[in-house]
Amino acid sequence: MQKTVFKEISDRVLSGGRLTDDEFLQLHDNADLYQLGFLANGIREKLHPEKHVTYVIDRNINYTDICVSACKFCAFFKAPEDKDGYLLSKMELAQKIQETQDLGGTQILLQGGLHPDLSLEYYEDMLRFMKETGIHIHGFSPPEIYHFAELSKLPVSEVIKRLIAAGLDSIPGGGAEILSDRVRDSTAPRKCNADQWIEVMEEAHKQGLRTTATMMFGHVETNQERLEHLRRLRELQDRSKGFTAFIPWPFQPDNTALVELADIEKTTGYGYLRMLALSRIYLDNFENVQASWVTQGPKVAQLSLYFGANDFGSTMIEENVVAAAGISFRLSEQEIRRLVTDAGFEPRQRLMDYTLVV
Repeated sequence: MQKTVFKEISDRVLSGGRLTDDEFLQLHDNADLYQLGFLANGIREKLHPEKHVTYVIDRNINYTDICVSACKFCAFFKAPEDKDGYLLSKMELAQKIQETQDLGGTQILLQGGLHPDLSLEYYEDMLRFMKETGIHIHGFSPPEIYHFAELSKLPVSEVIKRLIAAGLDSIPGGGAEILSDRVRDSTAPRKCNADQWIEVMEEAHKQGLRTTATMMFGHVETNQERLEHLRRLRELQDRSKGFTAFIPWPFQPDNTALVELADIEKTTGYGYLRMLALSRIYLDNFENVQASWVTQGPKVAQLSLYFGANDFGSTMIEENVVAAAGISFRLSEQEIRRLVTDAGFEPRQRLMDYTLVV
C-alpha cells in the first residue's frame, strides 16, 4: 500500500477518526502485514496503555452434541437419530463445575447443539441447578436462544427474560460465523439468519446482559462479507454498547462437510494476523479483542498481542468443538502467564466483564 495513503489513514485513525468501509477494503486488499500490525498495535496501546494482557479461567461445557442445524462447518454435532449423541446429566454438570472451581475458575461457557426435544423449562431448570454452585454462567449463543423461542413459541424478549431469572449471567458470541445471509444460507441454512442473531444480542443488551461477539472467517465468505459482518457488529455496539469483546478465529476445515463441498485452504497464521489487525482497526467501539490460541497455537497467539489483541482468552479447561476439527492446543494458566510475560506484557486474570481479579 502506498505510504502516503497509509499514513493519511493511519494518522486519522490514531487521532480518533473512524475507519470507513472503503478504507477497510483498501487496507484489506493493499496493506502489508507490517502496516496492519503497526496501526492495530497503535490502537491497542491507546486503549490499553497499562500493558496488561487479560485472561479468564473457565471451561466450555457443551451440554449436548445433538443438533438439528447440521452446519457444514461443524465437526462436533450429532443428528437427533444418532445413537452416539449425548445430553449431560446434572451430576456430570456438577462434576465439571466443581473441577473448574477447584482450578480457580470463575465462569462456565455453556453451549450446545439445537436439540429438537428440550423445552425452555428444561434450560431454566439447568440454569437454576448450575447457579447453586455460585459460578458465572456465560451461556447460550444467539442461535440457541432463537431456537428456544421457536420451540416455545415465545418472543425472544420473553425467552431472555426467563433465562435471566433462572440464572443466565451473560451470552457468548457463538453462532455468528459470518453475519451475511448468503454465507449463512450456504453453510448453515437451518440456523438463525444474520438479522435474528443481531436481534438476540440487541435484546440481551436491552435487558442488561453483557455479551461477546465472534467471527469465524476463512471459508466461503468474500472480503465484502467480512466487512458486512464487522459493520453489523459496530453498528449494534454504537446503539447498545453491550459487547465486552470481539473474538475472530479462522475456520478449521478438518472433519467437516464443508471441506468436501468447497475448495477451501486452511487460513495461515499470516492470514489470521491480518484479519485480527483489520478487526482491531475497524471496531473502534470495542474495548477488547481476544487472541485465538485455541486455533493458532501459543506462538501466533503471542504475536497477536502486537496485532491488536489485548486479551488471551480462556484457559479452556475443556473444549470440544474446535477439537472435533482436529485442533488440540492446550494451555494451563501458568503457561498463559508465561507466554504473556515473555511477550513483554503483564498477565492479569479477569472476569467476563473485564473486571480484574485482584
